[in-house]
Amino acid sequence: MQSSGYLRHFTSCRQHDLNHFVPFFVGSKRYGWIKRENVSVLASKTKLFEACSAGLKLSPKFTAFEDRSGALMEATFALCEHIGKPLRNEMYPIVEHLDEQPLGQIDRVAVPWFGVRAWGIHVNGYVHKADGLWLWVGKRADNRQVEPGKLDNIVGGGLPIGISLEQNLCKEAKEEAGMEASLALTAKLVGPLSYSLELADGLRDDTLYIYDLELPESFTPRNTDGEVAEFRLMPVADVARLVRETDAFKFNCGMIVTNFLLRHGFIAKNDSEYAGLVRASEQAS
Repeated sequence: MQSSGYLRHFTSCRQHDLNHFVPFFVGSKRYGWIKRENVSVLASKTKLFEACSAGLKLSPKFTAFEDRSGALMEATFALCEHIGKPLRNEMYPIVEHLDEQPLGQIDRVAVPWFGVRAWGIHVNGYVHKADGLWLWVGKRADNRQVEPGKLDNIVGGGLPIGISLEQNLCKEAKEEAGMEASLALTAKLVGPLSYSLELADGLRDDTLYIYDLELPESFTPRNTDGEVAEFRLMPVADVARLVRETDAFKFNCGMIVTNFLLRHGFIAKNDSEYAGLVRASEQAS
């Protein structure tokens, strides 16, 4: 894969081979994908699933939300032991679409192990100054489980069960940037970006709702949950160079920032990657 350019950030987030997985069903509907080696672990350590011609199905004896959630937690314990990762103690819904009632819930650590779709929010925080547009960039704390020390958006986070996008926007803005809800809610939802990325032990099937938030020059973000080591206010040209020429940003943030640059006209229409970036931004996954 090329080591520079904008388009590579989209390409790298969408690398997967579904031949390495079997479909995961609840009832007659597929809700995810399970790595083939994890299927054998679940079969040997639990009696919660049934093999079917199309893949692996949660046993139909689990008919209620609580029963399905309990079965998935038992399966998660088995995979935690096998893979060697602890619970995250944050529950995510099992749904095909956000407006549905969840069939069950699953610990965040197991979301890619079952390849179920997850949602999140990311915020591009920017400031208009006399000399142009500047972007707030966070540096991830060194104790983060995913890509410690990498650069990040001003606010970002997964969507737990039982919380709306707006509620999550306010929660994450307060925790990560010390931002009051009145300011966070001025952010403009500009649309989703989706990707499916194969991991060593699963599949990240994510849809991220992207917000643009114009901030006053008087605002300085202040992290309150320990997830961000520092914030930097950077000229957009410097951010563009980092995204184009380096891998300084967290793997999916390079894609998000590139999308911001594209929408705001900082990638010229005569750029050799422009058409490909437009297509990649419109692609579902």
